[in-house]
Amino acid sequence: MAPSDQPAPTTPAPPATTAAVTKRSTAVRARALTKTYGRGEATVRALDAVDVDFEAGAFTAIMGPSGSGKSTLMHLLAGLDAATSGSAYLGGTEVTRLTDKELTLLRRERVGFVFQSFNLLPMFTAEQNITLPVELANGTVDRAWLEILVDTLGLGQRLTHRPSELSGGQQQRVAIARALITKPEVVFADEPTGNLDSRSGAEVLSFLRRSVRELGRTIVMVTHDPSAAAYADRVVLLADGRVAGDIQDPTPEAALAGLDALRSLDDAAVVAR
Repeated sequence: MAPSDQPAPTTPAPPATTAAVTKRSTAVRARALTKTYGRGEATVRALDAVDVDFEAGAFTAIMGPSGSGKSTLMHLLAGLDAATSGSAYLGGTEVTRLTDKELTLLRRERVGFVFQSFNLLPMFTAEQNITLPVELANGTVDRAWLEILVDTLGLGQRLTHRPSELSGGQQQRVAIARALITKPEVVFADEPTGNLDSRSGAEVLSFLRRSVRELGRTIVMVTHDPSAAAYADRVVLLADGRVAGDIQDPTPEAALAGLDALRSLDDAAVVAR
């Protein structure tokens, strides 16, 4: 990590927090959401009639064994893929009924994305990468909001640097700022620390947590890492394309135990066959 980087947390995850007393509104929800691939005997049911709600102003992690439907669920909720049946809603909008043009506008104006690969444009500076979604929409950058993001994410000394001049953690922080610059209703993060070392990963997760608690954002994150999931307010567990559990105020130990239980069920099902 570069000397000018923000210091990373010294513990693998922050302590569990007390659940909020006031119930939040729902930012995203799925109703009987189903996704299948193939036909006949070759049909694979990646998501099987899932019903789940994600609260606004909260940090929710989705966990499950490989092939459980984690990324499929996120992609359907975000309008990145089409459902076979069922419905996905962003606020009061039924995403699964939108046309391609309407989906493009929704993803541009109401949803932010952070992926495992940073997807920064190498010829642009950090600031240009952050403001790119606004520029593509022919909008005007809210300089006050940009300043808040830069300050919160510790990027003040890196705005004129290109991606090749940034560490992995810094690049992912730029990607987070880019996802937040349009003030989206929800940010979807798919394995955002998958390409980072543990120190940079902890740093990025702390900033995601701060964006929820200090900036009022809503984040839905797919992860396989129990320590990463412990930064969230809640963990939704998936198995075989179905919701299989829910952990409030997760610790790394609780997330790991939940994941191990799902893997044991998978192993038992294989033996039974």
